[in-house]
Amino acid sequence: MTITEAIGYNTNLPVTDPRSLLSAHTTVPELGRHDLLVETQAVSVNPVDVKLRAGTPTKNLRVLGFDAAGTVIQTGKSVTLFAPGDEIFYAGSINRPGTNQRLHVVDERIAGRKPRRLSFADAASLPLTAITAWESLFNRLSLNEKSSGTLLVVGASGGVGSILLQLVETLLPEVKVIATASNQEKETWAHKHGAEYAVNHRANFVEQVLTISPDGVDWIFTAHSEGEIEKYAEIIKPFGQIVAIDDGPRDVSPLKAKSISWHWELMFTRSLYQTPDMIEQHHLLNTVADLVDSNKLHPTTSRTLTPINLANLREAHRLVETGRTVGKVVLHTWE
Repeated sequence: MTITEAIGYNTNLPVTDPRSLLSAHTTVPELGRHDLLVETQAVSVNPVDVKLRAGTPTKNLRVLGFDAAGTVIQTGKSVTLFAPGDEIFYAGSINRPGTNQRLHVVDERIAGRKPRRLSFADAASLPLTAITAWESLFNRLSLNEKSSGTLLVVGASGGVGSILLQLVETLLPEVKVIATASNQEKETWAHKHGAEYAVNHRANFVEQVLTISPDGVDWIFTAHSEGEIEKYAEIIKPFGQIVAIDDGPRDVSPLKAKSISWHWELMFTRSLYQTPDMIEQHHLLNTVADLVDSNKLHPTTSRTLTPINLANLREAHRLVETGRTVGKVVLHTWE
């Protein structure tokens, strides 16, 4: 039996409370056939961490964290993709203990090789956002290198939006991007990462979008869909498609007149349901690593905290909770 240090929660407390996150020693699960035991070197904090911490209290410590980069130190009996000593990055699974622990277990089929040119810290900024952005564009919206049209990206300066902009610029050359931004900093960030246009979603949003694209947009990616469906119905073309990564329920009836398709994207679906194509996330992350190593895709780390400990994880949660962070908040090196 292996014991490791872990950080999680069991009660719903504001992040300013020292007890909102707790440190404990926990048992490392026995490795399954396809599992890797990883010594984590860096992790990042995502909105899902904050949402879960505010959710149902637990009797036992729930370890949070859904991004990690580290080194494989042991493998399950059927592992073929990695060996001890390999450096990997991944986003884990929502139904297993999180990555905020020194030793972590992950299925090889949802891990990829760490980009060679990146530090562990920058590598840890990428998996969850890259998988979400990739699946949104290529699996939900079914875009490809021949796709041509206009994509509206709502939440462009967030972790997912920042990667999605780069993927469009690199892999979808005929797709024009309109990004939303609420201030000059976020507008500059959006342009830096590939957006041709930026609009302020807090003022005359519909008018701004239609000024740029009078006939409407072909696709919408949204990280913030609550209360926005009627606006989307105005600015999207008939037979257009929308993919959302936030949470419902949503009344999408305003979209019916134009026969608009609505997609939900959750990057944990494959691992949660052990789908037959689960290994596609391994291939996806390896492709991301290739794009990074060829200087076509860049990490979106905006804040790095050292070491990984309770105080810094609380600070990372606080920053993400504001909803105003640009890019990703990363922690590296255990105390």
